[in-house]
Amino acid sequence: MMQGESTRALDSAVAAFHAGDPVLVHDDADREGETDLLYPASAVTPAAVGRMRNDGGGLIFVALSAAVADRFDLPFLHEALDHPANDHSDLGYDAHPSFSLTVNHRDGFTGVTDDDRARTISRLGEVSADEAFGIDAFADEFRTPGHVHLLRAAPGLLAERRGHTELGLALARAAGVAPAVAGCEMLDDETGGALSTADAQAYARRNDLPFVDGAALIRALA
Repeated sequence: MMQGESTRALDSAVAAFHAGDPVLVHDDADREGETDLLYPASAVTPAAVGRMRNDGGGLIFVALSAAVADRFDLPFLHEALDHPANDHSDLGYDAHPSFSLTVNHRDGFTGVTDDDRARTISRLGEVSADEAFGIDAFADEFRTPGHVHLLRAAPGLLAERRGHTELGLALARAAGVAPAVAGCEMLDDETGGALSTADAQAYARRNDLPFVDGAALIRALA
């Protein structure tokens, strides 16, 4: 992608996020090599969950900034677990997983329906922007374990780590929205693997959605 094209793609992605619309973000061929469908968490509706579930197909998650995760007292799960399977030394693309707790909103039922997950995700987006909303309030509204995976971003975002967690939150910061991003990896129904970059770009064109490379985000926002 040429410099001018990447600048236009980034501008479109920032504008979309500011409006509460989804964006496709590809990380890097030398990392996961995946494209994620990302939303500002506060803008997620049941239809958005359905889109992530059907058109994405990977794990539906909410990435939170380190400051928000600290306010909610959310651990890195690998630091909280004492189990022999908790060994990531053979992970080829990242030795520092972002996973934290899984949660449901207490007003939901099973927590897995599109309505329930949208309630959990959108409320996480709302409270992430409320600096008075701390661990006690969090525990009053959410329970763990649940059906929405929470991810903790590195404190320095793209200066420290360059996964979709940090890419999405850097995009949210540039767009001036709350520091909570919902997303889902895009998978290929035929191969079962990650959706190719070309197919992800074609999906973006068909659905009039911005597609942006992680490299462009890093150049502009790191």
